[in-house]
Amino acid sequence: MDKLFYVNPNAKIGKNVQIEPFAVIHDDVVIGDNCYIGSGVVIFPGARIGNNCRIFPNASIAAIPQDLKFDNEYTTVEIGNNNTIRECVTINRGTAASGKTVIGDNNLIMAYSHIAHDCVVGSNCVLANNATLAGHIEVGDYVIIGGMSAIHQFVHIGQHVILMGGSLVDKDIPPFVKVGKFPASYCGVNSVGLHRRGFSQDDINEIQDIYRIVFQSGLLYSEALEEVKSLKQTKFTNIIATFMEKADRGLIKGYNPSDLRANR
Repeated sequence: MDKLFYVNPNAKIGKNVQIEPFAVIHDDVVIGDNCYIGSGVVIFPGARIGNNCRIFPNASIAAIPQDLKFDNEYTTVEIGNNNTIRECVTINRGTAASGKTVIGDNNLIMAYSHIAHDCVVGSNCVLANNATLAGHIEVGDYVIIGGMSAIHQFVHIGQHVILMGGSLVDKDIPPFVKVGKFPASYCGVNSVGLHRRGFSQDDINEIQDIYRIVFQSGLLYSEALEEVKSLKQTKFTNIIATFMEKADRGLIKGYNPSDLRANR
């Protein structure tokens, strides 16, 4: 039977790659070994895909960015190993700002999610259905973004964060926390996720103590940062203080148990 897919002769395809009918793979594409490319997938120039990736039907990888400043400059999408990219996901390549969009390893990107130009997504993350990342967003490792969430451009999300479905995020989210309510707010430390990933109870207690200063003390964030930096320097104080120092968009809202707006 004649092939029902198209692979540009200049594309570099690894070993044991399964390509389903009606897939299109353009020039200047590199695909690693043991990948699955579903029916109707389109992979545009500039895609760099690692080993053991599964890309399900009708996904679009490395299309030009949806950015009016884009001027056909050469950019790429770099996708690591062991990623699952489900149906109708769109991942755009970078712009001149950084030159590339980057996805790490072992991620699950569920159906209809969108990752825009110049984003950096870490490893071991889950983007649930219809999660939408605008341009220039950075997502740390082990982050779970709930379905139907929309993240504003240039937002940074720290490692080990879990974000409630339907969230609208326009501020930076520091590491190790749960986020929910409207507007997106601190809802405690992601203790269940941290336990599952081998953090000790002492580690979690220390993180909780730090965030009591940041989100529940009534201090301005600049004052809370100085307070955190004055603590005994540990791995967690350093990670959190460094994130706060770089939070150009400001941090999410703190926890307020009297705020009942989400229930109205």
